[in-house]
Amino acid sequence: MKVHRLARVSEAVREVASETILFELRDPRVKNVTVTRAEVSGDLQHAKVFVSVMGSPKEQQLCMHGLRHASGFIQSKLAGRLQTRFTPVIQFVLDQGVKKSIEMTRLINEELGRTAEDTEPADGMAEEQLESEESGIGNQESGVRNQGESPLTPDA
Repeated sequence: MKVHRLARVSEAVREVASETILFELRDPRVKNVTVTRAEVSGDLQHAKVFVSVMGSPKEQQLCMHGLRHASGFIQSKLAGRLQTRFTPVIQFVLDQGVKKSIEMTRLINEELGRTAEDTEPADGMAEEQLESEESGIGNQESGVRNQGESPLTPDA
């Protein structure tokens, strides 16, 4: 099957699943769910819907149980949207990508905080250079120009 058709079907699966979970699903176990992506098999028989669930691991397990229980309802909504011979069987997969990216951001910020503390200048030389650079920038921002410099915009 052509790649662009698979992409269109997987996008339709993602849209229907996210709209159904957000607006039509009344299961109290299913909350704080974000549908991140969907993958459809080449024969359009199976679809994996990747979801991100915010909360504790216990809440994530409970939410995934609720989603598995509601997969038939979501599949029926998908059947109304798709014009194919077979409706893909939906399988929900917990996507850890968002959680891992938050953890990586925290680790990077933590490391940057450590390196900033380690690289403080021992003498006042770096501070003097910084002050001279800031004063040069300040003159440009205040509109003071050196001779021979032309303004970027004409004065009105």
